[in-house]
Amino acid sequence: MRLETLCIHAGYAPDPATGAIAPPIHLSTTFERGADGEYPHGYRYARESNPNRRALEEGMAALEGGAEALAFASGQAASAALFQALQPGDHVVLPQSVYYGTARLAESLFAEWGIQITRVDTTDLAAVAAALARPTRLVWIETPSNPLLAVTDIAAVVQLARRAGAMVVVDNTWATPLGQRPLELGADFAMHASTKYLGGHSDVMGGLLVAREKNDFVEKLRSVQQTGGSGAPAFDSWLVLRGIRTLACRFEAQCRSAMEVARFLARHPAVVAVHYPGLESHPGHTTAARQMRLWGAMLSFQVKGGRSEAMSVAARVRIFRRATSLGGVESLIEHRASIEGAGSRTPDNLLRLSIGLEHPDDLVEDLARALQ
Repeated sequence: MRLETLCIHAGYAPDPATGAIAPPIHLSTTFERGADGEYPHGYRYARESNPNRRALEEGMAALEGGAEALAFASGQAASAALFQALQPGDHVVLPQSVYYGTARLAESLFAEWGIQITRVDTTDLAAVAAALARPTRLVWIETPSNPLLAVTDIAAVVQLARRAGAMVVVDNTWATPLGQRPLELGADFAMHASTKYLGGHSDVMGGLLVAREKNDFVEKLRSVQQTGGSGAPAFDSWLVLRGIRTLACRFEAQCRSAMEVARFLARHPAVVAVHYPGLESHPGHTTAARQMRLWGAMLSFQVKGGRSEAMSVAARVRIFRRATSLGGVESLIEHRASIEGAGSRTPDNLLRLSIGLEHPDDLVEDLARALQ
């Protein structure tokens, strides 16, 4: 099946008890044992598994083209599970341009557990190769990156990691399975904050890991999820799976609008830089064209001046909402450096946009007014 069809049908089947097309929400925390002491329906306790979570995991594995998926309570919980499944002393290569929450997890929380972290520019293959000169367990890729939309060549990094005996995980949140296929490019895991495009309506938290193949490390991740209690709740799983059903039409429309907004900003005299891989001027455009099916609906731009000028632009918008997060049907704008706080590597004059489903002309007009 094609991806658009998989979005509708993966993980879904009529309810066997009633024939309902929309699946029921299984809120039970515990499940009945049979007279023989076994669990005839395959479920024992909701912390370990739940029919809604399992449906989401099966659906997402099919959509991302993986062998197994694990659903978590948040994107951070999914990322943390990967670090928890490592051993003290393991070396991880992390991008310079990466979601600040991922960097905080690795460098603050898990560094204290003995995980060794090296930050490199993953768009520079020589820098990646140099970092892999020491024994490495995991290479983390985020492409396009948050918030600078740096584009990393997934297949090339995978090749380097294979030679070094390291696994590769790709944060595919911004591209979605519609826009980019990390597992087909050789990555071991695709990670998603399903809070974003998969849920799609700014009303649910979730995270997902999709594995290219089943192996002992995936079993360890499953143990972290179940024993540590970080699995996605039933209702949240139901909401994310429902959101995936409209992912294709939502995301494709958002990507078209994002290109129109990016082109407008690239021409505006008050803008000094636009970060969007769909623009030919983007340094990663050629790589993105090779590995992305869609350019994505996230972009950032830098205004003339500094922090105060950027904040003033954000204050003048009427349609864009000033809020953190992304991937919903409403367009959002935020001053990223102030969100990230002390130690942020984001330029003070940068604003990040999440493009929603409003008419693109209205979004362009809103930004034009704000940039005057």
